[in-house]
Amino acid sequence: MVALERKRKSSSSTTSNGTKKLKSHVSSSFILHSYSKLPDVNAFPKGRSEPLDIFVWGTGSMCELGLGPSAKNKEVKRPRLNPFLTEEKLDGTKIVDFSVGGMHTLALDGKNRIWSWGGNDSGVLGRDTSKVKEVLKDVDSNESEDDEDGDLNEAESTPGLVEGLPQIKSSKIVQLVATDNLSAALYDNGDVYAWGCFRCNEGLLGFLREEIKVQKSPLEIKELKNIVQLARGKDHILALDVKGIVYAWGNGQQYQLGRRIIERHRYRSLEPQQFGLYNIKYIASGDFHCFAIDHDDKVYTWGLNQFGQCALTNSDGELEDGSLITKPTLVPSLSGKGIVEISAGEHHTLALTREGDVLSWGRYDMKEVGISKDRLPKSTFKDAHGNARSVPTPTKLHFGKVEDNGVKIKEIGTGSHNSFAVTDDGFVYSWGFADTYAPGLGPLDEDVEIPTRIFNTATKFTDIKLIGAGGQFVVSGGVKIEDEDEREDRIEKYEEIDG
Repeated sequence: MVALERKRKSSSSTTSNGTKKLKSHVSSSFILHSYSKLPDVNAFPKGRSEPLDIFVWGTGSMCELGLGPSAKNKEVKRPRLNPFLTEEKLDGTKIVDFSVGGMHTLALDGKNRIWSWGGNDSGVLGRDTSKVKEVLKDVDSNESEDDEDGDLNEAESTPGLVEGLPQIKSSKIVQLVATDNLSAALYDNGDVYAWGCFRCNEGLLGFLREEIKVQKSPLEIKELKNIVQLARGKDHILALDVKGIVYAWGNGQQYQLGRRIIERHRYRSLEPQQFGLYNIKYIASGDFHCFAIDHDDKVYTWGLNQFGQCALTNSDGELEDGSLITKPTLVPSLSGKGIVEISAGEHHTLALTREGDVLSWGRYDMKEVGISKDRLPKSTFKDAHGNARSVPTPTKLHFGKVEDNGVKIKEIGTGSHNSFAVTDDGFVYSWGFADTYAPGLGPLDEDVEIPTRIFNTATKFTDIKLIGAGGQFVVSGGVKIEDEDEREDRIEKYEEIDG
């Protein structure tokens, strides 16, 4: 998440001279014709700068973990330090930020360089990985039994530098975003560069209009200027500018672009376009659904909603299969709640408040919402057999077995069917789908119903600062706690909290 600073206060409902303030959702034509007169309401972000140790876990059969080509690194059941991203390996610097896509990761180091690893079928790594020599297995070797599929592509499974990034004078990269098939970087001057492609239900959609199908090196998105934040979906991206206007491009088949995409004009969806959202200070996106928060703390949503992941139901209070929110719609249950961060997966959503509380809603059957059965709200939807299917109402989560234990959350993250919350002193709680080891809790026989603390040798003395997840793997970054007393006090505190 990029922390945005408010640059200029927006007007109240009625200004001093009696004129009405602009609404956050207006017509696209209004914004188009009034753009030059609109005030700047957002400031450019400074980006992250704290050096981080990088830990990974989950399933990496498509090189997602970045631990090198050895077949034994395809499954990592608990957090493991990535040895290729240490200060020694990165020429005296460390990773300061990262973004996790469906099957790849982008990481920014302290020298303003981007490292990438993971599957590169769509050119998302921003570098050539096709010339690696194939490593044949020795059938007589003892290691041949580790994995019948053999080793991974060395270039894809080992972090490498993105090639062709522009050297913009006095400008730094302040945010990265990784979708399933595309990568992008935001500079502190508001410029955006991207590479890869977008895909849709029918297969390859393209990169930019009809002329570029797959872009294998960073290219400036010239339609975007003065951008302060990006948000990624499965195959779409949102962008927010200094004037509080939101743009979207990519696949819009579930209305995740905030507008209707006509089939005969489908390639126009590959051009960033605004769709009537104004006075916005923050944007977020799941795979197919999106959110925006305006400067009056009102929350808007749009996109796929069949599990109530948008925190809305129909006029009868019901959910429908394939339900769509076709345009930005106010979410009363989230507005005015002091939401500072939203993270969403395929069918579920988390929200973090400024007080450090976490709200959760959406799909339930893989336990991605983290709500125990005895705490499910009355609004929970159940199937014909009485099994909970989804929770459309934002519901406060509980961490630890001791009630009112004072645990506050500073960071949240979601994978497709997993969720994570980082406490203010750097421990990670996880829950959700367990088959791919994404919870980071070791081998499990069933999905993790409620937030459960990750505790292992690699991270027990680390203050985790940042976390992100893809389809079946997770990346976190943290800082080692040097003070021994602080280490022990921290562990004792959570042993008591967790019972």
